[in-house]
Amino acid sequence: MKRLILLLGITMGIQSALSAQMEAVVHEGEVGLAIGASHYFGDLNPDLHLNRPKFAMAVFFRKQFHNYIAVRVSGQFAQVGYADKYYDNNEFQRRRNLSFNSSIWELGLQGDFNFFKFVPGTEEYRFTPYVTIGASIFSYDPYAYLNDQKYFLRPLGTEGQGTAAYPDRKPYSSMAFAMPFGVGVKYALNSKMNLGFEVLYRFTNTDYLDDVSTTYVGIDKFPPLPDGTPSAAALLQDRSYEIGEPIGIEGRQRGYSKQNDQFVTAMVTLSFNLSSYQCPSAKY
Repeated sequence: MKRLILLLGITMGIQSALSAQMEAVVHEGEVGLAIGASHYFGDLNPDLHLNRPKFAMAVFFRKQFHNYIAVRVSGQFAQVGYADKYYDNNEFQRRRNLSFNSSIWELGLQGDFNFFKFVPGTEEYRFTPYVTIGASIFSYDPYAYLNDQKYFLRPLGTEGQGTAAYPDRKPYSSMAFAMPFGVGVKYALNSKMNLGFEVLYRFTNTDYLDDVSTTYVGIDKFPPLPDGTPSAAALLQDRSYEIGEPIGIEGRQRGYSKQNDQFVTAMVTLSFNLSSYQCPSAKY
């Protein structure tokens, strides 16, 4: 009987020590990376089609303030692009025949809010969905190909930006701001690593992610080259001539300036936990 009591006492002592050790380990945050796909929405994709995803990746640091709230700093790279030719059922877009691609480099600050208590290394609290919202700044530089040659569109002023004929149309910046908003889930594989999935949507303050926003200015606003041939700007501002009668007359709608462009990423995340150890209190 004494042996049984002694054995029970030792077992309870071990369990108490393990519990004290677990509660003394504090989840401070995570460092991680993510990889997945991105997609653009805007003047060339107004109906939010998801048929042309491109590559995206990110690195991040998440500071955990307690089990439910964290602040995240992230750096992200995303490729975006689209073309009017993907809209077979829209006659205007088919005839407009514009296209673009761009590489986005983004720096963001977000707040993450867990639905459930999240404590890596425990069975009970190893999974949670979460929401995230924040602000970011990003660079972009749309480009297109003409006769297999790559041209960056912003310096060309395809909608008359920077020309004497349109003094109110200033060249747009290659930097813009966004408000990221998203949802995700994460699962602690063990006390050191987490696996997750996140969808992050950005509302931006630019309508020129795709170099399309307002109206055509007419081919005569783009001086020809010294040999008399049209310049790259003239050929890229209106590409309807490639499939039929040119439509780019001055004043005709080229884009829709009342709504800014947006983009989204969907990525799988892998993060590594940062922990600290606090001495357990005397009650243990």
